Amino acid sequence: MSAPTAQQTSGRARDVEHVAEGLVPRAGLLTRLLLPEGDRSLTRAEAALLAALEAGPRRVTELAGVLAFAQPTVTQLVGRLDGRGLLERARDPQDGRAVRVTLTPAGRRELATVRASYRTVLREKLADRSDEQVRALAQAIDVLDDLIAALRDDRGPA
Repeated sequence: MSAPTAQQTSGRARDVEHVAEGLVPRAGLLTRLLLPEGDRSLTRAEAALLAALEAGPRRVTELAGVLAFAQPTVTQLVGRLDGRGLLERARDPQDGRAVRVTLTPAGRRELATVRASYRTVLREKLADRSDEQVRALAQAIDVLDDLIAALRDDRGPA
């Protein structure tokens, strides 16, 4: 494979700059716009926390690492969601000082409802896009997953 030309390199540099400037604000805006105003039963942070519990119970410190939130923020979210019956807190049987958090059936239902709303809105808004555009968006999810994994690796363990 030959080395990239100066023109290709400058094009890549422009693309990287475009991503650097536009990714975070667009990600936040997209998640805010996916649900209508009156249909926000969960905040983005609450939905992310519930989703992080789908695979099974986790400690609060582990949730903070997975979500890239400060531990006091996670503790506050856990308290709020526990109060609504969407998750449960219990002492970790292997370390009585630690708290393990578990998703309740009500939490699973609430998360499923929010995701169904996202899917409904996205199906409607993507209906007039070409197959290639939808495929490119789906492929971008894989690239974003790789980027997230690399950023987590750089941060080290929670």
